[in-house]
Amino acid sequence: MASLFEKVSVLISANLHAMVDQALKSNSMAVIDQYVRQVEENLEDLEDAAATVGGEAKSLKRKLTDLEQKEDELDRAIDAFLTEGNDAAAVAAQSRLNSTQRLVETYREQFKRQENEFQKLLDAKVKLEARLATMKQQREELQALLELARSKETTVKAIKSLDDLMGSGDSDIERIAESIRTRLDKATTASEMRAANLDKQMDEVLDRGVLNAQLAERKKKLGITD
Repeated sequence: MASLFEKVSVLISANLHAMVDQALKSNSMAVIDQYVRQVEENLEDLEDAAATVGGEAKSLKRKLTDLEQKEDELDRAIDAFLTEGNDAAAVAAQSRLNSTQRLVETYREQFKRQENEFQKLLDAKVKLEARLATMKQQREELQALLELARSKETTVKAIKSLDDLMGSGDSDIERIAESIRTRLDKATTASEMRAANLDKQMDEVLDRGVLNAQLAERKKKLGITD
């Protein structure tokens, strides 16, 4: 159990910012994915260990309850034997009570240890789940950043290639490069116009939906049916 707690402690104390920086520098998600896999594996181990320890604690609690009930019965029996004047039976019952009380104390200590261990496992599980959720969210954000960076790099390379063509000195090549630039500009502008048009259509639809809802409410108040 100690080794499991050590593994979990390492994962919980891991520097997430350093991992993100490393992923950005290497332009790879590998370090993040490896961390996520380790956390998920240790979460499974934690859940299994918690179930085992929790089950043992329940068993100890049940045995402790039975022994405490037996302790009460022996205590009452001793008083009854003494009242009847049966000293021999009282002595035997007292001896059994002493043994039962020692056993009760032993089980009580074991139960407390198991309960503490169970709670530690649950606390570690909650913390590790929180770390996993945080890293998965950061992974999504990092993936988007890397994709954007790759897109930008591709664009820069394309523009640089065009710049090289423009400076090559051949009039035909320069003309081709300029034509490509013009097409790129046109495609970019068309994309922006389509996006703007879509936004406009969405606004119109949303506004029309609000107006229709308001008119329907008025018709309902006036008792007008379609």
